Amino acid sequence: MENKTENRNFISWFREMWTGHPLFSTLIALLVMVVLQTLALGFDQGSFGDWLSMWCRNWLNILRNNATIGIISLGMTFVIITGGIDLAVGSTLVAIGAVIMIFIDGSQTGLLSAAGITGFPSYLIGIVAGLVMGLLLGELTGSLITWGRIPPFIATLGMMKICRSVTQQFMQTINPSVPRAFTQIANFKIGGLMFMPVIYWLIIAFVMYWVSKNTAFGRYVYAVGSNERAAKLSGINVQRVKRGVYAIMGLLVAVASVLQVSRIGSMDYANAGSGYEMDAIAAVIVGGTSMSGGRGSIIGTVLGVLIIAVMNNLLNLLGVPPFLREAFKGFIVIGAVLLQKKEKI
Repeated sequence: MENKTENRNFISWFREMWTGHPLFSTLIALLVMVVLQTLALGFDQGSFGDWLSMWCRNWLNILRNNATIGIISLGMTFVIITGGIDLAVGSTLVAIGAVIMIFIDGSQTGLLSAAGITGFPSYLIGIVAGLVMGLLLGELTGSLITWGRIPPFIATLGMMKICRSVTQQFMQTINPSVPRAFTQIANFKIGGLMFMPVIYWLIIAFVMYWVSKNTAFGRYVYAVGSNERAAKLSGINVQRVKRGVYAIMGLLVAVASVLQVSRIGSMDYANAGSGYEMDAIAAVIVGGTSMSGGRGSIIGTVLGVLIIAVMNNLLNLLGVPPFLREAFKGFIVIGAVLLQKKEKI
């Protein structure tokens, strides 16, 4: 009798947590993915120490390889909470990366090296130029949406095409190189391990979480997404908030571009960043952010990034073809939206 009562209490508690706390269901999904991934890794590495070392290395690779998407997803969270979307993040990343590489190139064709500026000063100028460009592109996108009254989908789709095509055309005759010292921004080792991108991601996540919880701007983001008309009537400058979230989006894409250039040491202008839009949106939605706006969290997005990352790793361990992995990602996004109770489908 007591066992039945305990089971009933547990089921009631689980149902309450599942329906009343969006992060709970996201955390359960992540735990399930981790268990499946651990099983896929196998236990035939000899001693427990060898297995644990392999498991930790695998996780470090997962985190490092997905830090760029993680940073972009943080900005996408604010954008989607306001009821918007940004399809241009991948192309923007490429455009900013090209500008950074032109500035930091230490060869004779480098923009700054021709003036005798090389090394750290050129790196600093290149990074600042990339960040400013990200802010300007984000502000431009936000202005098209607010002042131009262009739907976010159309505005960002147009920016996606413009940024990538202009970058490819402009960089046809330019082949800048990335100095070895610049690659240490992302590849610097601590204790023999390369996890600097993960540290950058977590620091930015903390800042974004603090902004969302402790600033007027953070409250305005949720207010605009919940009810734009009510927010406007309450005195919130809705247009400024929307331009602000797209400017933040552009800034974070610029940070991600710096890390991408530093980590890889090059930039494929035709393919780099391709699919980042889908990955970021998937992580945000899986993390519990509502596509209709007004609801979501930075913590949920971090968990969503981990879910997508672990899923990709699991499918890779199982030998699933790359094309089918994208299908799994699509199924997860659709399932996440269906599970959002307040979403009207």
